[in-house]
Amino acid sequence: MEQLGFLDFSFQVVIPRLIQGMGITLQLTLISAACGLFIGLLLALFRISKNPILGAFSISYITFFRGTPLLLQILFIYFAVPTIFDITLDSFPAGVLGLSLNCGAYFAEIFRSAIESVHKGQLEAARALGLGYWQSMIRIIIPQTFKRLIPPIVNELAALSKDTSLVSVISLAELLYTTQRLGAKYLRPWEVYFWAAVGYLCIVLMFTLISTYAERRLESKGGV
Repeated sequence: MEQLGFLDFSFQVVIPRLIQGMGITLQLTLISAACGLFIGLLLALFRISKNPILGAFSISYITFFRGTPLLLQILFIYFAVPTIFDITLDSFPAGVLGLSLNCGAYFAEIFRSAIESVHKGQLEAARALGLGYWQSMIRIIIPQTFKRLIPPIVNELAALSKDTSLVSVISLAELLYTTQRLGAKYLRPWEVYFWAAVGYLCIVLMFTLISTYAERRLESKGGV
């Protein structure tokens, strides 16, 4: 059987299957990012609060998840957590859980630095108007951080989209896992890995374009 040329092999075999893997990668990235943003905001508020228990919990969480390898965290969640809690955990939810918990620690530091960059007089003025601590944060302080948050959050999203490749170790058919299977099956690794690199690049460029659009929208509305 005649071997397909680069273009035929790419468009008939590689790209359709990698698009399926890209879909899983995007789902992992977006779901994990949404969960991680929520976790990160809570941790940031815990850390800057005056409650020593919440502050200690936040610091411990951030230290642990930033100080241990993401690959180890994913493997622990997939193999150890089901055994410890006697539950069934498929590869997709295990991947989302591992990525969410990890990126939440990084988002927490992004939120904390942005919140602390707002002048303390803003919080004092809000409290003087009768708003509680949490109300002041949600209604006064956090909205002022949006423009400052966009660049570091987009950077973290780009890193997260590439970190999804680590879930290939638990046999989740995302972009890298699909790439490895195709490369091993057809023994044409350079074409396969070339298009995988293009796929990851497209995802990162998409987040960059969204970031640019959001920054321009905030500037047009006079965002802080």
